[in-house]
Amino acid sequence: MNSKPKLNLERSNQLFEEAKRLSPGGLMGIRRPYNFVEGEYPIFIEKGYGGHIVDVDGNDYIDMLCGYGPIILGYNEPEINQEVIKQMEKGFCFSLVQEIQNTLQKRLIDLIPCAEMVVLAKTGSDVTSIAVKVARGYTGKNKILRCGYHGWHDWCVEVKGGVPKQITDLTIEFHYGDLDALESVLKEHGDDAACIIMTPVGHPLALPVMAPPEGYLEGVRELADKYNVILIFDEIRTGFRVSLGGAQEKYGVTPDLAVFGKAMANGYPISAIVGKEEIMRVLESKVFVSSTFFPNSLEMAAALKCIEILERDRVLDDIWTRGESFLEISTKLVEESDVPATVSGIPPMPYITFDKVDSQYKERRTFFYTETIRRGLFIQPYHHGYICHRHTDEDLSNALGAIEESLKETHKVYPYIK
Repeated sequence: MNSKPKLNLERSNQLFEEAKRLSPGGLMGIRRPYNFVEGEYPIFIEKGYGGHIVDVDGNDYIDMLCGYGPIILGYNEPEINQEVIKQMEKGFCFSLVQEIQNTLQKRLIDLIPCAEMVVLAKTGSDVTSIAVKVARGYTGKNKILRCGYHGWHDWCVEVKGGVPKQITDLTIEFHYGDLDALESVLKEHGDDAACIIMTPVGHPLALPVMAPPEGYLEGVRELADKYNVILIFDEIRTGFRVSLGGAQEKYGVTPDLAVFGKAMANGYPISAIVGKEEIMRVLESKVFVSSTFFPNSLEMAAALKCIEILERDRVLDDIWTRGESFLEISTKLVEESDVPATVSGIPPMPYITFDKVDSQYKERRTFFYTETIRRGLFIQPYHHGYICHRHTDEDLSNALGAIEESLKETHKVYPYIK
């Protein structure tokens, strides 16, 4: 067993050079090559099937990034495609809405604990921004207490370029898992704090993913009530993956508002803000939200069918069962390898991070992820992965094999001195 040879990425690289002449950076945000391993990962994808993707050079990968989370079933799902085509034949973009909007909203209210009313949109950034706008409109307060990534809009970006200081000063960050730190922030800013917005499962970039520590979400709920602040769960990643009703159902803590997206429609662009009726009613008068494309119905058809399949085939039970095994074996492989890495996450969302800092941890991380991609496993150095329904037992076994071999090669080249 030796380090694998470099993949042929000639066409991908040609397209990227062309893309840089057409668009700033060639690609936007987290899809730029520096977010992976430059020169080793594909840049352009040709197609997907089941739990795999194929790049424009013909390389086939087990995809455990799943489009950064939307692919909960698998690529090119026939039942969802057929449902979308049926809706397409009726038309899907009108000056008014179609009945299917009510149908989907009723399903969400049935499934999600905090959902008494629903507004549908297209992206995660849409609904996180609507949620904080609703919280501000309802409370009359201005400041936002945030924990986690919530999109690209001005109130939540970590890169401050192009955002006035007056806006960034209104967003206060707190750290996941620390109730004392959150209360300190609330004591300082509570009089003008409209909301707490947080991911119920912590996932800081390039650091271990944290399941909620015992009592943590309950403690956040109590603090929100104590300081009269709206509690918003950002369930863009956890919704329809941790459970059908989201992390709030799984962990038994109900927020005032929540936002959903990603796995809701297996890749079609749709999102939702749901919440208590009294709070959501501000959208009737005090708070304005509108979009030409929010009522487009193809995505609604996809979401309804996706939810039906998730429920009918007990998909999430299957993902949790296989994910538990994947995490257990991954942890054992890392421990036996003597590579200073951490396996973290929850069963649907596994992650291997190089969080034990020494003089070579960055090089070690780059080498490990170079070895996994060369072995046909598509995972990301700075973002947790996902398990989807169409990942076969063979896929997951091969993924574990790629991890094991890559760990052994990493230990050879970058041994860790404790």
